[in-house]
Amino acid sequence: MKKTIHGTGEFVASLAFVAVLILALPAISPAGADPGLIEKDGKALFPIGCYELPKEDAKLQAMADAGINLVRCHSREDLDRAQAVGLMGWIPLSLQNGPTEDLQKLVDSVKDHPALAVWEGPDEIVWNFTAFSGLYKTMGVHKVSGEWWRQTENALKYSEEQARTIIPNIRQSIEVIRKLDKKDHPVWINEALKSDVRYVRQYLDRVDITGCDIYPVKENGRDVASVGAATERWNQTGRGKPVWMVLQAFSWHELGDYYGARGTAYPTFDESRFMAYDVMAHGAEGILYWGSHYLKSEQFRESIYALTSELAKLQPFLIAPDVKGVQVNLIDDEGNEAVHGVRAAVRRVGNDWVVILVNEDDKSHMGVEVSGLKKLNGKTLYLLYGNEETVVEQGEWIARLLPLQVKVYATDRKWETERQAGREFVE
Repeated sequence: MKKTIHGTGEFVASLAFVAVLILALPAISPAGADPGLIEKDGKALFPIGCYELPKEDAKLQAMADAGINLVRCHSREDLDRAQAVGLMGWIPLSLQNGPTEDLQKLVDSVKDHPALAVWEGPDEIVWNFTAFSGLYKTMGVHKVSGEWWRQTENALKYSEEQARTIIPNIRQSIEVIRKLDKKDHPVWINEALKSDVRYVRQYLDRVDITGCDIYPVKENGRDVASVGAATERWNQTGRGKPVWMVLQAFSWHELGDYYGARGTAYPTFDESRFMAYDVMAHGAEGILYWGSHYLKSEQFRESIYALTSELAKLQPFLIAPDVKGVQVNLIDDEGNEAVHGVRAAVRRVGNDWVVILVNEDDKSHMGVEVSGLKKLNGKTLYLLYGNEETVVEQGEWIARLLPLQVKVYATDRKWETERQAGREFVE
């Protein structure tokens, strides 16, 4: 039984024998036109970012060498250091306090720096005055745990009081930034996965980029497939604004006693790779990593750098538009019904093609039919970082995907990075 869906951006997850996906990632505008991309030397780049800014220049250079192109800075001096190794930077601003003199001075001090890429608003701001556990654990605001999720009178009163000040301050601060910054650098606010949509929408029209952080690998669970649904939530919340996803570069036990984690739980290289391609397959226009400043495992750091190097090698495809009309059909045996299915992205740059397949199910799909590729008839597709080769015939071919597996095919192996260290990382 084979079921086919026509169109773009559609996804079927059912208990039928076959699941189908057609994926359309957002089309990319010229450099400077899409606020979801960063601009360097007049060229658009897919953001591959990191919150860490090492004090040692050699470590900062190592990040740049690994394909990272965006780091968190706090001053003009930080931007100078980033620029020296070829990186761009973002500057965090306390928008929630309003357009204070300090905020305006900071904006004025860096607004013309050639390495400045984006302004960052307060991290997880809505989460922090609604559902943040610290409101109960350490701040004494909520009398009992989980008040926000029960929508108690106390929680609602507190959030409304905070929002009456914070939301107008954010809006006014951004208006002032727009006046001061003649280069119109985009404004981005990162939220928590479950930040309240109603409050986010109250500042949404002032920002250019939205998104959330999600860190699913823990000692008691490794739900890496949750990152796709998280990206979808922020696609919907943002009403089509570019979404940047912040992914895991740490083990929870490294963050201290507050989070209660005791056991080591780093994402494996394959898990990190899955999360990166999955959020992109759901439309993320930027990937950033948080937590590496806590890292105690240099082997895990090496695995993250192996991944960012891989992504950076594909940079031309990450900012290219989708090839239209491509379909992915799952032809599975009875009893192996898809839950989430396989997502796919096909990109072309000149004569080179890349096909990305992401199996979001925790089960194998041995009959993944990729069709609508008549322009590839007779061409060989090489599985990057693998030995598989396939020739496209009649505009299609059949792939096989193991549980939570990513396969990236290209018409030339030149799209593989030479960096191999870290690709075998497991805990």
